[in-house]
Amino acid sequence: MSTLKITFKNKEGFDLKGSIELPENRNPHNFVLFAHCFTCNKNFLAVRNISKALITKGFGVLRFDFTGLGESEGEFADSNFSGNVEDLIEAAGYLEENYKAPSLLIGHSLGGAAVLLAATLLPSVTAVATIGAPSHIGHVKNLLKNDVEDIQKNGIAEVNIGGRKFNIKKQFLDDLENNDLPDIISKLNKSLLILHSPQDRIVGIKNAEEIYIAAKHPKSFISLDGGDHLLSNKMDSSYAGDIIGSWAYRYIDIPEQKNLKTNLDVVAHLGPEGFTTQIKAGRHNLIADEPEHVGGNDFGPNPYEYVSAGLAACTSMTIQMYAKRKGWIVDSVDTQVNYGREHALDCEKCEEAGTKIDTFKRELIIKGDLDEKQRNRLLEIANKCPVHKTLHSETQIITSLVDPK
Repeated sequence: MSTLKITFKNKEGFDLKGSIELPENRNPHNFVLFAHCFTCNKNFLAVRNISKALITKGFGVLRFDFTGLGESEGEFADSNFSGNVEDLIEAAGYLEENYKAPSLLIGHSLGGAAVLLAATLLPSVTAVATIGAPSHIGHVKNLLKNDVEDIQKNGIAEVNIGGRKFNIKKQFLDDLENNDLPDIISKLNKSLLILHSPQDRIVGIKNAEEIYIAAKHPKSFISLDGGDHLLSNKMDSSYAGDIIGSWAYRYIDIPEQKNLKTNLDVVAHLGPEGFTTQIKAGRHNLIADEPEHVGGNDFGPNPYEYVSAGLAACTSMTIQMYAKRKGWIVDSVDTQVNYGREHALDCEKCEEAGTKIDTFKRELIIKGDLDEKQRNRLLEIANKCPVHKTLHSETQIITSLVDPK
């Protein structure tokens, strides 16, 4: 997994900070936009765990801090629910401009309500998942309890939410009243997955039922039994991410992976762009690529690294096989290989062009109950591994052109 720090502007011109997480060895097939819970931030534990589970399934994930929270600019007291939705729209625009428009929205708690509204404004989104979301936006007032009266009276009040102090203005409460979530849900026209814990004491399970009733099909419900509202147990949040990723496969477009076939031992397939190459060796699927500095994506080893890997693996196998046949105790064999082009040791005209030869530098780390004579013998055996012999021998490559089917 690779993580990139990003910055984009919200509608008011404030810098919003986010993180884009990508699979390590491939381009994401789809992008996810994540909305965190009320007063949380992009680095909240549940958000990270859910994102990690999605990345293992090939998704790219953008998680960011809403205005006035985490590392993002602005004042939380000046924000409201509508502003959160606008932040989501700007985040989706950033993805579309720099990567690919999001097809899946995920929202936790009030973030779940925000993605339900944002999804109606984003044509690229085909699937939405909510986690512990309220069925009515005004439910947030329950978190404020006795502070609501002070806010209404004075226009602003300092409230304590989850052990942290925030200033809440009256315009925040007014904005909540102006958004009718059941009506929004009924007009969603997107695939919807509702995840909720029956033990949620912040947003009761009744909310999940009301969201489900308001939504049209296709809609699904998954119980996060035993979890709390914040999914503070890693197993709960990782499970939620895994379920969302599997569910979404049915409702998003995933480019079909080419099914490689060959009558030979190995086939390598490269499309019209880049260097990322699919390989099928026997029944094993691999990726080859080039480093980023030469225009590749670095999603896999380069061709020479595969050659070096073949030499290293064959060396370790040959040494261990010989030791077992002799009854010697070898606990492990580590073979390290570097490839490069160097002047031959006996080069008489090294200054001339074309005098360098392909050179593999190999180092062995052999652990076991062995005396010096046995270790030296294993060093000799390393030079007898089949790949070593192939690289040292005169080799022919016969190439023919085959008509495509």
